[in-house]
Amino acid sequence: MKMTPSVPVSRIESHPAQTGEGERRARSVHRRFRHAVDRFAGWVVWVGGLATILSILGILLYLVWEVLPLFRSASGEQLAAVHVQEDAGFMEGATVIGLDEYQEVAFVLTGNQLQFLQMPQGTPLPDVETALDIPGTVQSVVFIGHKNYRVSVATQEGLVIPVTINFRPIFEGTTRTIMPSRRIGDPIRVIPESEELVHHAHMHQEEQQIVAAVTSTGGLWITHIEELGEFSFSDEVQIRQQELIVPDNIVITHLLLDSFGKRLVAGTQQGELLAWSLRGNDDNHLRRMAVGQAGDAVTALTYLNGERTLIVGTRSGHVMTWAPIHGRNESSSRPFRKITMFQVHNSAVQAISPSKRDKGFLTADRQGHIILHHATTGQTILEFDGASVETRALRFSPKANGGIWLGTDGQLRTFSIHNPHPEATFHALFFPVLYEDYEAPELIWQSSSGSDEFEPKLGLLPLIFGTFKGTMYAMILAVPLAIMSAVYTAMFMHPHLRAIIKPAVEIMAALPSVVLGFLAALWFAPLLENIFPAMVAGILLLPVVIGFVCVLWHVLPRSLAGLDAHGIDLLVIMITVVGTAALCLGLNSSIESVVFGGDYKQWLMEHLGLVYDQRNAIVVSFAMGFAVIPIIFSIAEDSLSNVPRHLLAGSLALGATQWQTLTRLVLVSASPGIFSALMIGFGRAVGETMIVLMATGNTPILDWSVLNGFRTLSANIAVEIPEAPHGGTLYRILFLSGLILFTFTFCMNTVAELVRQRLREKYAQF
Repeated sequence: MKMTPSVPVSRIESHPAQTGEGERRARSVHRRFRHAVDRFAGWVVWVGGLATILSILGILLYLVWEVLPLFRSASGEQLAAVHVQEDAGFMEGATVIGLDEYQEVAFVLTGNQLQFLQMPQGTPLPDVETALDIPGTVQSVVFIGHKNYRVSVATQEGLVIPVTINFRPIFEGTTRTIMPSRRIGDPIRVIPESEELVHHAHMHQEEQQIVAAVTSTGGLWITHIEELGEFSFSDEVQIRQQELIVPDNIVITHLLLDSFGKRLVAGTQQGELLAWSLRGNDDNHLRRMAVGQAGDAVTALTYLNGERTLIVGTRSGHVMTWAPIHGRNESSSRPFRKITMFQVHNSAVQAISPSKRDKGFLTADRQGHIILHHATTGQTILEFDGASVETRALRFSPKANGGIWLGTDGQLRTFSIHNPHPEATFHALFFPVLYEDYEAPELIWQSSSGSDEFEPKLGLLPLIFGTFKGTMYAMILAVPLAIMSAVYTAMFMHPHLRAIIKPAVEIMAALPSVVLGFLAALWFAPLLENIFPAMVAGILLLPVVIGFVCVLWHVLPRSLAGLDAHGIDLLVIMITVVGTAALCLGLNSSIESVVFGGDYKQWLMEHLGLVYDQRNAIVVSFAMGFAVIPIIFSIAEDSLSNVPRHLLAGSLALGATQWQTLTRLVLVSASPGIFSALMIGFGRAVGETMIVLMATGNTPILDWSVLNGFRTLSANIAVEIPEAPHGGTLYRILFLSGLILFTFTFCMNTVAELVRQRLREKYAQF
């Protein structure tokens, strides 16, 4: 008998044990690896979520950081206090003072002495001659306009001599030296030789000068000086004088001419303003009015920057602005209307100096108390302590970042002003403001103009209103179409067609906004203007026709019900819509003739008071609706499709119709998702920029009319930010617009999430 070789038992039993142990070890390694991967993925998700939250918080903090300087209080401090040397003659004669734009050199012109002082030391500059070659006794000294250093010096004998002061910076390496100089013009006689001059005003523009002068006998003379110009063959100067009639017992304290030579204004000791129009044949047409209580003399008078609004200071310390009456009220006996009353001084206002940069101005009283005001906002911004000395002269620095004051004791003070955003107050941004040349307070956005004298109008409410207007009209079009399309696609459309239609609609969301805006502005807006009557007829006719076709479809024989599977019902609706639209377009001219009398624009103006703007809210609603519909449709359709099918089957099995199942089960169950779709679409419409920017006229107006344009916050940021100076008022207000958008969308999303959670909890049973 042949024996089989025996195998050691230990070797036979070792293989299963080793295999099991290896598998356990492999599974353990795999579990540890999977656990490590899960932990790593969790950390990635955690870090990503935290980074997202921190990024959003960082954006918010950055917006707040850029906006905060708008609402910081103005500040200022005294830079120097020196005494003008007695040989400058400061105790005698009229005086004007000024600073160069760097506030390094000041000048004091009093009588026939002009002295330049190096600031802040107050040491006279020795290289400039102080005495002016002016014949006679200086009686009156005034600035010619606000934009330069041209001074008009008038003598008691009736001669007026223009003096031009220049500041020339010289750079030697990094060292800057201001070199002043002066130039004296030819004297001009402005009153008869038998009279003595008391006050005067001087205007000079191009080849024309006008000088108004008051004599010691109370007479008022106007002198017109016209130079023939460099293209003339003669060097003669034409001078024409005329005496204006001043009412009896009126003592003129101040004279004022605007730079355009249109109006002469006088302040009186009786507390009145007298105004003469210098354009036309009748220069003697006088209009007068009281500016306060009788006897409250006008002690300071000047124009605000732009020379349209008057600033008046009185003996009782009142400071007020007055605007000329234009338009239909120009024939009124009152030449001006009061605009704003400012903080009252404790003593008589002796000097007013307007800013050359904005609508701010400085006032100083008999006690040397200086106050900074702003005409647009009507607020007192900053105050400087008085020196207990009467004010002799006051001047705002050229860059509106400081000023200079001179007292009757020869004390000269310079001070700095930090007030970069005087126009930006909460009231000016969100409430009506009375601007120059406006009859009543209004909400206006107009940030810039071609003139430095422009008054910025920075009301944000028209932009906020435009944002809501555009969003509302876009949602009115998009929400019904998107929701009803989602309902039809999810509940009634055949699955084969749904597999084609749903991706096709979702692809629409990929269209760039700039393309939609381009098409809306250059193609659809002109097209809509031509077919507007047909569009109106289509809006009224389409619901009726579609409803009629749907009723006919339901009364068809039951044998045709299976056609729904092939999309014949959808084809019928499309043919109905296209056919109705084609019919309306074909009858466009007839509809305009019959309904609108041949011209729908004129009909809208005459009957409804509406002006048709080619780029209007209708255009934007179609273009923005086209961008919002795919988003709402996709999310709403997914929510409706995700309703469990056994619920639908149970409802139908219990005898409910498809419509009852839809309204009482599906819509209720899908309501959280539908609400989310609406909120996401709303947020998309609120933040839309390019479509609104290109498809509207970008007119920031407060008007709900669908035929007018508008401007949204986002579009305004896109339009204005390239031209906004970094750190300027407009720049920071644009950041404030972004902060408003950020805050609004954050609040809306928070509320929407809370509502969605409540809906989920309430209808979780479905």
